[in-house]
Amino acid sequence: MPIPVIFDTDIGSDIDDTWALAQILKTPELDVKLIATDRDDTVYRTKLICKYLEAVNCTHIPVGMGCVQEHVYTKPRQASWVEDYDLDAYSGTLHKDGVDAIIQTIMDAPEPLTLICVGPMPNIGEALDREPAIAERTHFVGMHGCVYKSVRGEGVFPEANVVNDIAASKKVFTAPWKSMIITPQDSCSFVKLTGDQYQAIRQSNDPALKALMDNYNIWAKGTTHDPNVASSVLFDTVAVYLAYTTKHLVMKNMGIRITDEGVTAPAPDAQHMDVALDWTDLDAFHQYLTERLLSPIVQ
Repeated sequence: MPIPVIFDTDIGSDIDDTWALAQILKTPELDVKLIATDRDDTVYRTKLICKYLEAVNCTHIPVGMGCVQEHVYTKPRQASWVEDYDLDAYSGTLHKDGVDAIIQTIMDAPEPLTLICVGPMPNIGEALDREPAIAERTHFVGMHGCVYKSVRGEGVFPEANVVNDIAASKKVFTAPWKSMIITPQDSCSFVKLTGDQYQAIRQSNDPALKALMDNYNIWAKGTTHDPNVASSVLFDTVAVYLAYTTKHLVMKNMGIRITDEGVTAPAPDAQHMDVALDWTDLDAFHQYLTERLLSPIVQ
């Protein structure tokens, strides 16, 4: 049976969230119960989700608009794709209180859900404040942190999904989840599609991939990325993958503490979780991801 999941995303910042959205909709191992938008301008982010779901005929999946934060730090890089989009006319189910939707989806589920978080987590921090019992009913999977290294080389740094809301990250990393697994930069920052694999996706007529490429073209303007040649780094695709398998990854169960500076620091006395620290076969994951993205959407 497919694993029931909630997908919490800050889509509209880095383009890898849009890749992960296409991936999760094409993953038969997962049953998406809710997609929630997280961090600052969640109206913009919700428009991206809703327009994408309409484009690929997936409006049966409920959408939750997350907390709208007072200070908006995100440059809306994909804004032109939704500049004329009327959110009030969305044909699917849209919950204006996305935090409440997360809580209700978890608490009403007949079995534990898996929460996949691929951005900063003000929604999840607020949900834990409103209803702490969600943690004991939920498996957590996240794209967060840098423990030892990244594609930049050896050395840690405050990774964006943690440092952009350190207080929420601390709440999440100390909550009593049924299980917790993360892909830090140590593994996910090495994922990038190039060559024939990328071109198969780039040239596909699949509606999900055409919408993805339309967004990538817009997002890449003013950057060093060339959408005709390769993907950007696809961090978030690893979190979607980890929701149902650890194949091809080097995993370690270890304590992780969020420091006041937003670093994910190994700490034996901190809450333990399974951490994806490396790959046993990165090429195999690239091939898997290509095949999965080229497959039909799960209806």
